[in-house]
Amino acid sequence: MSTLNSRLSTLRGRVAPRPHDARSLAALTANPGCRRRALLDAAGIDKDALAVHLGHPLPPTQSPRALSRGAQFEAQVKDQGAAELLSLLRTVLHLPLPEAAHNDVSVLGNSDKTLPARHARTRRLILQAVRGSGPSRTMLDHPVLKITAAGHPVFLEPDLLAFHSEGTFHIVEIKSFAVIDGQAPGEKVAGAVLQGAAYIIALQDLLTEAGLSPDHVSTNLLLITPHNFSRRPTASTIDARRHIKALRRRLSRLEHVEDLLEHLPPGTTFDLHHDSDNPRTATPTRDRDDLIKALNTTEARYRSNCRHHCHLALFCQSQARQDQLVDVLGSTAREDLGSVDTIPTALGLADGRLSPAPDQEELATALRHAHHILNELPGGAA
Repeated sequence: MSTLNSRLSTLRGRVAPRPHDARSLAALTANPGCRRRALLDAAGIDKDALAVHLGHPLPPTQSPRALSRGAQFEAQVKDQGAAELLSLLRTVLHLPLPEAAHNDVSVLGNSDKTLPARHARTRRLILQAVRGSGPSRTMLDHPVLKITAAGHPVFLEPDLLAFHSEGTFHIVEIKSFAVIDGQAPGEKVAGAVLQGAAYIIALQDLLTEAGLSPDHVSTNLLLITPHNFSRRPTASTIDARRHIKALRRRLSRLEHVEDLLEHLPPGTTFDLHHDSDNPRTATPTRDRDDLIKALNTTEARYRSNCRHHCHLALFCQSQARQDQLVDVLGSTAREDLGSVDTIPTALGLADGRLSPAPDQEELATALRHAHHILNELPGGAA
């Protein structure tokens, strides 16, 4: 075991690591300044289990019924060698596709079904298709792609089809939310496109590392969703270039895991000290105060949208409120207040009790002006 993996294993404890997916990768890059999140994700730590043990669990984001509906719709689209999807692709891509080779990468002929093994098979099939040594029309079901986040390789295991035809790969995302009269929920579409952007980047990087042009990968995401209130699938083409650029920029800003580990005290661990190795019956025994002390060795960066991305959001929010950080006031206030980190400091600058630093003069003037207007309002602060 490498030194890096050994240190990450110490952070995680004796439980198995949780693998990344495109959703968690998007969440990581949504708040690139949070070192706590970067370390927890790099070590594959179950943040939901941490939040439950700390007494700050997030409510479920999806019901079992919704998850079941999504799995059923994906199975329908992929049934019989993805015949229904192939019909949609003929229409949307305007390509002559009389037939296509369908490869399920999750089915291996040997006993090695690990993510690295499945990634190696995915890579081989993709390169064969691009170089013309394999089928010219290829659909890959359950491929495993790889991307680098914070200097650490991350395997992505998307439930998608990567479709190759006429020299170009098209990433297909299958989602169960309905498109009604041509309209879909904006936040769900944005999440799907950001996940698709991660797959596109991983595929572009795979080709680049093999000395091939990333232009073989289309930057248009094919989104397959139910049409209206039926289960009949429909296809939409979404330009993902802006999301790809944003995601690449965020990934480039993430600090390397090794650098983050250097700031931790020796022996730091977030292990919950389960009383057995059976994940179904094990009970955490870690003292909560001791766990909080360990978590506080990492630098958190709470933002108001964290609850949409991170299971530890309510715990970090409670700490931010306890420390009276301006982060709890929302992203707009956080940006407007610049270098001012706490609410008492902002109030002190506003009423003149505190003298501003040289780089806070303009901000202090604006705060004093706002404070003056507030005092002039009926019922305003005296």
